[in-house]
Amino acid sequence: MVEKFLEGKGALITGGASGFGRGVAYAFAERGANVAIIDINEELLEETAKKVADKTGQKIIPIVCDVSKLDQVETMVKQAYQELENVYVLFNNAGIGIAYGKNICRLREEQWDKIMSVNLKGQWLVAKSLCRKIKAQKFDNDSLSGRIICNASLAGINLNPKLPAYSITKIGVIALAKLLSMTLAPRITVNSIAPGFHVTGIYKDSEEVIETVLKERNIQIPLNRIGTVEDVVDLVVFLASPASTYITGQCIPVGGGLAKQ
Repeated sequence: MVEKFLEGKGALITGGASGFGRGVAYAFAERGANVAIIDINEELLEETAKKVADKTGQKIIPIVCDVSKLDQVETMVKQAYQELENVYVLFNNAGIGIAYGKNICRLREEQWDKIMSVNLKGQWLVAKSLCRKIKAQKFDNDSLSGRIICNASLAGINLNPKLPAYSITKIGVIALAKLLSMTLAPRITVNSIAPGFHVTGIYKDSEEVIETVLKERNIQIPLNRIGTVEDVVDLVVFLASPASTYITGQCIPVGGGLAKQ
């Protein structure tokens, strides 16, 4: 039986229409949360919201938003708080990957700007726009007013020369989470996660694509399997749960043993 530790609490998930975001939306709703899912893909967003609501019976609010645009983020946050009683947990997940294979000297300026604005600036804008509201909340039998979980990547720990700008954004996300944890303690815990090779949209939802990348870079995953969405969902659920109230400012890898810190 799933423990309903998020009952009476709201959750907000960016990049919520697919991949890790969609998986976490299901998991949070199953644990009692009403959930706002944020994405730029309106069609997929509506589809995901309906599926999660139908399966869990929870209130699921789809909101179209480009997280790299401050005006859209502020409007999104306002709508989320109108629809939800609170936002207890933020899964700061929206991100993109571009220009695989181009080294740091071959990237075009527009590619650099695009990935920086979504992957790093976007997470900062969303956290910045929510943190005061989250910090002011109070819950019975909970010393915390909220949780923030930022999605980084093993590429931010083990630098990938074929994903240079992406790697830099993910180093930035790890630093962002650490700085937020210092600023928002003791009311809000802030941690980042660092997924490795998981079957998601960034790899075209294909194990074959991942196997090609692993072979090309001569990488052997110590646990000898490709990661799943569920592997990441389990970690995010833990970081939103009562079991993690004394963990903040950490970057937790979930990559089958690949992280070299």
